Amino acid sequence: MPTAVQVTKTGGPEVLEPAEVDVAAPGAGELLVDVAAAGVNYIDTYQRQGIYPMELPFVPGLEGAGTVAEVGPDVDGFAVGDRVAWQGSLGSYAARKLLPASVAVKVPEGVSLETAAATMLQGVTAHYLVASTFEVKPGHDVLVHAAAGGVGLLLVQLAKARGARVFGTVSTDEKAELARGAGADEVIRYDREDFAKRVRDLTDGEGVDVVYDGVGKDTFDASLASLKVRGLLALFGAASGPVPPVDPQRLNSGGSLYLTRPTSVHYVRTREELDWRAKELFDAVLAGDLTVRIGGTYPLADARRAHEDLQGRRTTGKVLLIP
Repeated sequence: MPTAVQVTKTGGPEVLEPAEVDVAAPGAGELLVDVAAAGVNYIDTYQRQGIYPMELPFVPGLEGAGTVAEVGPDVDGFAVGDRVAWQGSLGSYAARKLLPASVAVKVPEGVSLETAAATMLQGVTAHYLVASTFEVKPGHDVLVHAAAGGVGLLLVQLAKARGARVFGTVSTDEKAELARGAGADEVIRYDREDFAKRVRDLTDGEGVDVVYDGVGKDTFDASLASLKVRGLLALFGAASGPVPPVDPQRLNSGGSLYLTRPTSVHYVRTREELDWRAKELFDAVLAGDLTVRIGGTYPLADARRAHEDLQGRRTTGKVLLIP
């Protein structure tokens, strides 16, 4: 069995190669972790393709969960046998990995390691979007693109829990049902209708307070057109490709709009912030207030197929690799 998945050259999913990779003993500030599950995210595909340049070769994967096998020097608060989860640590497509203790969080009893792995990167993303990028409050109207995707389903639930009216866009009837099940008030088939016009109709011509857009190129223009005066577009991904350069004057003419391109590293800059976001997510899971849907699990050696399914929009919820 391979011990990791490696990228030795950039390209399509076919460049994901099962490999035998040696893992050293943990150094200062590090944990050696037996990986139970690794999360698959769109950022992994950007790194694999070279859109986000990486030093080659590399083992992809930024999040996962597992059990501490060894503790390195100068590590406080963790012990062998602890169940931990992480996001923001490259090399997670592996059976074992070295993990900086600074990015590890303990997984509470009652939360499975697969659920923990499925919660971290996308969960932290959804949390910072609704709690910090645009603080959703009762009475806000929110538009979530790809509302049946991994981040989308979490965004719908978290925004509803904060009292918002939530509109979601999807591409299939199955995904529409998932979005409704997560609490979306209105679901729009963006492959069948002009979602910006539909949003205007649903808001009496006003538009929404915020659009959470992880799709990018294909939805960007209509996302701007969906905003109310002084609304905010949070462009947090580019599943359909990067957005071309934008003339800032469009924000003026659209109604003094705001545009931001957030990324999680800037929202977990301190240990306290990481722990706050993880605790709120795990507490919500334990309370039954947040359902983390695992849409597909793949053996580690099938990372190529996982990427193909993710980019082909054949997945819902979270995709995991199981070493």
